[in-house]
Amino acid sequence: MNPKLTELRKKAMALPLLPGVYIMHDKSNAIIYIGKAKALKNRVSQYFGSQNNHAEKVRRMVDNVDWFEYIITDSEFEALILECSLIKQHTPKYNILLKDDKGYSYIRVSSGDWQKLSYVLQKKDDGATYIGPYQSSYYVKSAVDEANKIFMLPTCSRKFPQDFGKTRPCLNYHIKQCMAPCTGKVKLADYQESVSQALDFLKGGSGNSIRQLTAQMEEAAENLEFERAARLRDKINAVRRMGDKQKVVANKVLDEDVIAGFSDEGKTCFQVFRFEGGRLFDRESFIVDSGDADTEEFLLRYYTLRSDIPKQIALDTAPESLDDIGRWLSEKRGSKVTLTVPQRGEQAQLVSMCRSNAAEALAQQKGATVREYSVLGELQEVLGLDKLPEYIESYDISNLAGTENVAGMIVYKNGKPLKSAYRKFKIKGFDGQDDYGSMREVLTRRFEEYQKAESADEGFGRLPDLILLDGGRGQVRVVREVLQDMGLDVPLFGLVKDDKHRTRAVTDEGHEISISARRQLFAFLSKMQDEVHRFAIGYHHSRRSKSTFRSSLTEIDGVGTVRAKALLKYFRTIDNISKADQEELEAAPKMTKDSARAVFRYFHPEEQ
Repeated sequence: MNPKLTELRKKAMALPLLPGVYIMHDKSNAIIYIGKAKALKNRVSQYFGSQNNHAEKVRRMVDNVDWFEYIITDSEFEALILECSLIKQHTPKYNILLKDDKGYSYIRVSSGDWQKLSYVLQKKDDGATYIGPYQSSYYVKSAVDEANKIFMLPTCSRKFPQDFGKTRPCLNYHIKQCMAPCTGKVKLADYQESVSQALDFLKGGSGNSIRQLTAQMEEAAENLEFERAARLRDKINAVRRMGDKQKVVANKVLDEDVIAGFSDEGKTCFQVFRFEGGRLFDRESFIVDSGDADTEEFLLRYYTLRSDIPKQIALDTAPESLDDIGRWLSEKRGSKVTLTVPQRGEQAQLVSMCRSNAAEALAQQKGATVREYSVLGELQEVLGLDKLPEYIESYDISNLAGTENVAGMIVYKNGKPLKSAYRKFKIKGFDGQDDYGSMREVLTRRFEEYQKAESADEGFGRLPDLILLDGGRGQVRVVREVLQDMGLDVPLFGLVKDDKHRTRAVTDEGHEISISARRQLFAFLSKMQDEVHRFAIGYHHSRRSKSTFRSSLTEIDGVGTVRAKALLKYFRTIDNISKADQEELEAAPKMTKDSARAVFRYFHPEEQ
């Protein structure tokens, strides 16, 4: 904690209740954060009060503040303008900083007779033709993909005519997305015509391309070139289908940005969808080191870097200074800019889609899918957890009438099994059946290993975000006692099964939480409970088989583990060994006359 916290709070409480900008400095006098406030005293004093309600990013910033200064302005709007200017000038460490490093994209047309179209980020001196530059890499890539599919041009690495007939056509040919010049059966003139049509499509758009193709189709029909006319007809239909597909994305949206954010512990991803003329023109993704989705700060940083401001911006949450930001953007654009938080209709669907993409981008960075991420969010909500349960441990006990007591621990990381962190336990503290005692011993041993661990890697060195036990309130109670005795605070719940051995609820010591109505969460927890049961019972079976092995062959005088394994490998089964005569036993690997006689007498006591 910052040792100057009391001094800084005293200074903050002396600030005026006026709008302005505050500037935080560290010990080296470097500016680490710049913010604006409607009332400086109220806003700045919040930083130096209780730290419990602050996000991790804010706590880290406050720990590094040595002193601060402030500038009073006439209005909150002036404070916003000044804040943007100062942040752009000083780029403080704890403000959201975005880089305008999009660069430009090009359409590349390879050299030679059999040209190919592709999307690239840089021009090279390689003899190819480059069309561009374009600012939106997303738009160029999508357009080139569309053109190659519509006009059935190859996207593989094969070279023509060198590779004619060397291999069979790939999948794209069979799904009618490539004319397969690799077969050597496509005429060069037809291929070049398709390349020319694809370039017209890229330069003129779908409407212009349809007009040109229609004219060519009618001309071919008049000249009785019916096969060529049919090919052109198919291309026209393909262009129209692709256009219809795009219209589904935003049927009534003209020029607009859609912005949404998704946060988890310590990270936030902001996604921006940019629409022009009713078409998704560009999309951008920004992941920042903050667990709070601060939409206001993101808007200020993002549009400080952008000169092209749209007429309308749709958001998933309303920033505190919505009106002032709208005024600032309107002045920057030179005409009115409208900021909305849509609640229904197509606009709300676009915002939801944008937020889902933000969640997907953050999930991919963590090695998960948006489906896995969403079920973890649902689990967090249902159980009332403070953070997303990215690292979950689940436990189950297995025994047979109190013999061979064992336990299994499985781990789910980011919604997927992490098998390298699975662990097995042999119950050592007692004999007989006692599931509560077994669970107490296992969790005690597990967290004793945690306290001895030197690093916080996967396995015993990491504290889980959530513990799930295969059992009810009794198991939860005894494990809760273990955690309390060790001074550990880990969310703990039990998985309760119905009379058909299916997961039906989650329980703590007080009450049960039904999950049957939540299909995705129900499937996730059922799968996890089945997995930990399979793992525990598999270990139990292996222990029993080893016990059976020890109680037969290894009980014979002169037969140890090595000789017993050699016998089983040679004879395949215990039954075959019991039926073998003494000479056959002597012929087996690792056996002697004395050991063969001992094995024979063990299975044939009546012949002694």
